[in-house]
Order: sequence, then structure tokens, then C-alpha cells
Amino acid sequence: MQVFRLSRKKYAAKLSGKGAALSGNRWNSKGVEMIYCADSRALAMAEVVVHLPFYLLPQDFEMLEISIPDILKIKTVSQKELPEMWNRFPHHPKTQLIGDHFIRTNEYAVLKVPSAVVKGDFNFLLNPYHKYFKKIKIKAHSPFIFDSRFFE
Repeated sequence: MQVFRLSRKKYAAKLSGKGAALSGNRWNSKGVEMIYCADSRALAMAEVVVHLPFYLLPQDFEMLEISIPDILKIKTVSQKELPEMWNRFPHHPKTQLIGDHFIRTNEYAVLKVPSAVVKGDFNFLLNPYHKYFKKIKIKAHSPFIFDSRFFE
């Protein structure tokens, strides 16, 4: 399976989860390391641009193509398991508990969750502590230029 991640260039060479741990996000509490990925390049971009106005977006992004071996089992969170308004901001504490539990139990290397930004698409959360995490590889990365029409 191939997933995507839009990352600042200085962080693109390594998958660590440290960035997510700094402030906490929808699927992790502050201090809990995990790597957020998307099922498409477009979703990876959308997941970044919802956080900043276009004129504040840094221009040093890279699109990472990440390979997840088919032998790794993926845990899936269904829409039915989520509380009402799970996709609103600020983040619902239950979604953070789900992600924290995924990391803490360390049973899976990958957690598939619905995207809060694009209904019908999915994010893939990677557990940097799982014993098979090293099998997940950055296959390629290349500079990502936002279309100039975003800034008009």
C-alpha cells in the first residue's frame, strides 16, 4: 500500500512522530508520537492547508510517498465508532483517546481513520514504536509547489 505525507523539507527524510507530539492533534494527545499520512496526494495537501491561510504557508514542502508492506495488518476505525461531531475543531477528546490507545497497546503499526477534512477519504496513522515500523519506508519525496491560484 502507498500513502502520502506533505512535510516541511527539513523533516522529510525521517518518519518520527515528534512533530505530532509537540501539540497533540485530532488523533493524538500532546506527548504521543505518531505519523499522519493520507490515502492521496490531494488529501495530504488538504490536511495541511486547513491549518494555515495560504499566504502563511511555507514554500519548502515535500510530498512523501510512503510504502506500507501488505504483510502489515491495519486496524480500521469505522465512522460508527466515533462520537457525534468527531470531526469538528477543537478536536474531540475521544478521537485522541483512540489514537493514544493505538500507540499504547502497540498491536498494530498502522491505524486507518476517516478524514475529518474530506468525507470518504482516509488518513493512515503510523506507530513509530511498533516492532515492524522499520518495514515502512519512504519510497520517494519531491518538492511540492502549491498552485499559485491558491494565493490569489
